Amino acid sequence: MSLSLPAYLAQPRSLWRRFTRRIAALMPKGLYARSLLIVILPMVILQTVLTYVFLERHWQLVTNQLSDALTQEIAAIIDVYNSYPQDKNNEKLIRIAQERMHINVEFLPKGALPPPLPKPFFSIVDVALSNQIRRQIGRPFWLDTVGRSNLIEIRILLKNSILRVVAYRSAAYASNSYIFILWMLGTSLVLIIVAIAFLRNQIKPILRLASAAEAFGKGRDAEFRPRGAREVRQAGHAFVEMKRRIERTIEQRTAMLSGVSHDLRTILTRFNLSLALMDDFPETQDMQKDVAEMQRMLEAYLAFARGDVGEAAARINMRDFLEALRNDAERRGSVTELYYSGEPFATVRPDAFKRCLVNLVANAQKHAKTIHLTAVRDPRFLTVHVDDDGPGIPIELRRDVFRPFFRIDAARTQGEAKAGTGLGLAIARDIARWHGGDISLDDSPLGGLRATIRVPV
Repeated sequence: MSLSLPAYLAQPRSLWRRFTRRIAALMPKGLYARSLLIVILPMVILQTVLTYVFLERHWQLVTNQLSDALTQEIAAIIDVYNSYPQDKNNEKLIRIAQERMHINVEFLPKGALPPPLPKPFFSIVDVALSNQIRRQIGRPFWLDTVGRSNLIEIRILLKNSILRVVAYRSAAYASNSYIFILWMLGTSLVLIIVAIAFLRNQIKPILRLASAAEAFGKGRDAEFRPRGAREVRQAGHAFVEMKRRIERTIEQRTAMLSGVSHDLRTILTRFNLSLALMDDFPETQDMQKDVAEMQRMLEAYLAFARGDVGEAAARINMRDFLEALRNDAERRGSVTELYYSGEPFATVRPDAFKRCLVNLVANAQKHAKTIHLTAVRDPRFLTVHVDDDGPGIPIELRRDVFRPFFRIDAARTQGEAKAGTGLGLAIARDIARWHGGDISLDDSPLGGLRATIRVPV
């Protein structure tokens, strides 16, 4: 029995997933920006709804009431004008309108009204006045609310003349509502500034913790002191305690290996002295080779286990650093070329990083005649390619060669001058990872092997 959703349900869910993915892609990725969005967005929505619901209705109600009162005054003037024709020049009516109603009235000769003016973008006054004039007066009229910013002109066609009325805009429109908007925007701006300052102080300890963790992951010593909110301080104290445990473990391991190294070297020294006092026989020579092999393996293992973790990171000129490495390879008999691009300076642990590159170059020199060093320094990473024209390493063995003491065809290479201990690549990868990077193997453009080390800078 199929458990799939029906088609009419699957399509809305698919559309909803697309919509949520698109919204998520538009959202900020940083914690600081998201926190600001959580604080500011509800405030903006609240102010928008408040402005539309309360302020729009307030403006409309007050404007309708003021327009109703102004229209009543104009209707009263028209009634007086029609009822008392004995005031031939309408001087008394004009004086009463000006003194008592604060509007200027003028009676023009009868004629055509001016053509209608275009409606303004914010036409609440035009709509309210037009509706009141149609309802209370019911005669043709012409209205101008944009010609002069603080005045309104109304012309009404009467039987024998045209009534021209000029009134203040405040008589028909609640013009002081902007004060409420300014107060609302001002208080919102103050609240947003306070929220930004508060969030900045809360986010800063988290960013310091992230920077300290990143620096520790790159093998750099970064000073960190837990600060901020209680939960952030708890995370900071946990990080500090973890850092101390790791450093204590490394110190214990190094101390133990130093003791083991001293004891084993003492025994090997006794072997060498005993063999030196013995006669020179073929068996003695074989034993001396075995002791030398044990000495070399012991030193390589101690170097691998120690990892040079005590060295501090420093900013060095990587171009000169690689040029010196190229000269050393040239002196050892290999044709070596260097190609460098980007910013010359990078932050690494110099001795450890040199050992990592020396191991890679030495590994190439054992099997190749030509070596190319290619380095690219971008804003985030330093990438170094070591290419050779040797036989390379089979793809199925490229992961295994990083295991300690792994050697390709160990039986064939054992006892040869170029035979290694199987720790060169393991040590190189260990150093690269202590820098926060890694090493990978690939096919080289020269036909052999490409070893790529990539570390953050």
